[in-house]
Amino acid sequence: MKLNYKREGDTAKEPLLIVHGLFGSLDNWQTLGKKFSETYDTILVDQRNHGHSPHSEIFSYDVMAEDLHELIQDLQLHKVNIIGHSMGGKATMRLAQLYPEDINKMVIVDIGPKGYPMHHDFILEGMNAIDFDFIKSRKEADKVMSNYVTDQGVKMFLLKNLYWKEKGELAWRINLPVLERTLPEIISQLPKDEVETDTLFIRGEKSNYIVEDDFQEIFNQFPNSDIETIYNAGHWVHAENPFDFYNLIVDFL
Repeated sequence: MKLNYKREGDTAKEPLLIVHGLFGSLDNWQTLGKKFSETYDTILVDQRNHGHSPHSEIFSYDVMAEDLHELIQDLQLHKVNIIGHSMGGKATMRLAQLYPEDINKMVIVDIGPKGYPMHHDFILEGMNAIDFDFIKSRKEADKVMSNYVTDQGVKMFLLKNLYWKEKGELAWRINLPVLERTLPEIISQLPKDEVETDTLFIRGEKSNYIVEDDFQEIFNQFPNSDIETIYNAGHWVHAENPFDFYNLIVDFL
C-alpha cells in the first residue's frame, strides 16, 4: 500500500522514519518532526487505516511492515533510522524481523513485543457513541466523548481524528470498524524471531507498557538493545517530555 507521508529536511542527510501509534497520525509528530529535520531527512508516516493513508480490510503487523518496506523502497532509502511509538513500535519491530537490511537503528517507544490485555474498550465505546447523524460540531462530539474518556489529553488526541467529510457532516478519518475488529491481533504478541538491529527501547516513567519484568525477554529477543526511562512522562512520552525524549534519541542515533 502507498502510504501518505510528509518529508522534511535535507534529503542528502541520514533518513529518519517516524511511525505513529493506534488512533494516531503523522500530525501528532509534526513538532518533533521539524526538530529532527534539522539533522535528518525526516519522513513522517500515516499508517494504513489512519490519517490520510488508504483504508483496507486487512490490518496486521505483517501488512504494516510491508507498507513501511514499500515506502522505503519507493523513496530509494538505504539503512533508515526509524522511531515507532506504541503500535508503530510493534510495526517497526516486525519490519526489523522481516527486512533487517532496511534498518540502521531503531527506537521503540513505550511498547514491547509481548501481548497486552484488552484495554481500549472505553475508547471504542466513546468513539462509537458519537452518532454523526446527530452530532454536528466538534464541541458536541467532545461532550459525548467526555462520558467515556476522562483524561483530557487522551480525549483531545482521539478527537483529532474528526474531519469534515462535507459541509455540516463530521466523520472519523480512521477506519474505526476495521481497527475495532482487528484489535485482538494488534494487542497480541509478535513472533519470537530474534532481531540483531541496534535498538533503543524508551519507556515512560508513569506508563506500564514496559515494566522491569519485561526487560529480560526484550534483551533475549533484541540482544543489541538498551532500555531507557523518560521521567515525568506516561505512554505519550514524546508529547509529555519532548526535551528529554529528543535528546535521548539524538544521542542514540
